[in-house]
Amino acid sequence: MKIVCAETVLLGHDALSHAGKTVVLPDREITRNDLLDADALIVRSKTKVNRALLEGTPVKFVGTATAGTDHIDAAWLEARGIYWCAAPGCNANSVSEYVVAALLVLRARHGLDLAGKTIGVVGCGNVGSRVVKKCEALGMNVLRNDPPLAASSTDPDFYSLETVLATADIVTLHLPLVKERPWPTDHLADYRFFEQLKPGTIFINAARGSVCDYDALLSARQAGVVSHMVLDVWSPEPSFRIDVLKRADLASPHIAGHSYEGKLNGTIACYNELCNFFEISKDWNIAASLPAPEIPTLGIDCTGREDEDVLHEIIKRIYDIETDDRLIRDAAVHNEVDRARNFDSLRKNYRTRREFMNTEVDAQNASASLKQKIRALGFVTSEA
Repeated sequence: MKIVCAETVLLGHDALSHAGKTVVLPDREITRNDLLDADALIVRSKTKVNRALLEGTPVKFVGTATAGTDHIDAAWLEARGIYWCAAPGCNANSVSEYVVAALLVLRARHGLDLAGKTIGVVGCGNVGSRVVKKCEALGMNVLRNDPPLAASSTDPDFYSLETVLATADIVTLHLPLVKERPWPTDHLADYRFFEQLKPGTIFINAARGSVCDYDALLSARQAGVVSHMVLDVWSPEPSFRIDVLKRADLASPHIAGHSYEGKLNGTIACYNELCNFFEISKDWNIAASLPAPEIPTLGIDCTGREDEDVLHEIIKRIYDIETDDRLIRDAAVHNEVDRARNFDSLRKNYRTRREFMNTEVDAQNASASLKQKIRALGFVTSEA
């Protein structure tokens, strides 16, 4: 069996070579000719999988090591009897950690205490539900909006979008890109969306670039309706807009979900599905492939310090989101081709970022409530 794998699939060759002959190619350079003798294709979001790529090839299985599936023409694959899979939820925790890191940076920069603030989480699936839990751990009031979930759930704790926008101090988007009714999300954040916000709202988009109209966002930012904005996704990608970047407080090249675990979970999901589909035994030793965390233990003296100051310092040591902001600004050259190339390079060469669960925090002289917050954000705490 021959498997073609995109090079950004973390440990793709290590995993898939246990199942068959594996050829690794640059994501955007995979062509139909590369697949003329292939049985399976494993990709991430930069590879468009559609009729133009697969027609006339023997590919029977397609896996995307991502939660999103915008780049997959699922209807065409299913009509041709080609099995495909994704990895829903694979990077959900990573994105929720990104949001917390961003909020604590804004707090440090602008003196915005998070406890007691109201945050509207628009989209409460795998990612949004984790954002909800972490924000509640920070003492924030959370308003959830998710019409599809609300329609299928008996949980009364969902709010209309209008209520969320009129009430929240912070609005964060965690939506899939959906163009079909009854609940389309394409350009959901449009001029009307921003007109409904409270003046001075913080806006975060770590979902999909196309769920936001960035002209409308810029207008709201210039009018002071949006006071601060955090952007991880862009429209278009990879040629991101410099005018939008300049007005963002924090920006990054679509890497909110790029923790090591987030990417590895995607690879594991595709590997398992491929083995099941082709009835191959699973003998990849995943544990042997894991690198040791850079900071397995972290000590911090909490004496006389506010909880949010301590949390900011801890998270900054593990994941310095401001490094991502600096790198994308350095990549913002005016030549559009080079800018797109820089964007792809930042994603392809993204540093190893381990999730909070890999670090044990010794919070010296911390209150019981602060230790609980540290644990709720995902860290292990030392009780010594």
